[in-house]
Amino acid sequence: MVNKVLTANRLADGISVWLDAYGKWVESLQDAFVARHAEAVAALEATGKRSFDDNEVVDVNVVDVEEADGILRPLRMRERIRAEGPSIVYAPGYHGLSGPKNFAA
Repeated sequence: MVNKVLTANRLADGISVWLDAYGKWVESLQDAFVARHAEAVAALEATGKRSFDDNEVVDVNVVDVEEADGILRPLRMRERIRAEGPSIVYAPGYHGLSGPKNFAA
């Protein structure tokens, strides 16, 4: 089975969030709880539904991730952008969620 995490957008401000092991929505994918078996995925889905019903988050999804050297990385590009920020320079001085990067000119 592929490892999975639960992601959503916080209703209050639209920021991408991930569910951690304590049932809290956090802003870093690296702090997310990783489901490694079907029962854990079912628990994530149930928690996501409750959070949606309680108007905490929207666009709740279980997504596939890989783990290499202790770093989580989504398998789909859409989820990578949600986790790391834009894949291009967005505007002068804006560096996305992951901070400054070196871009070749």
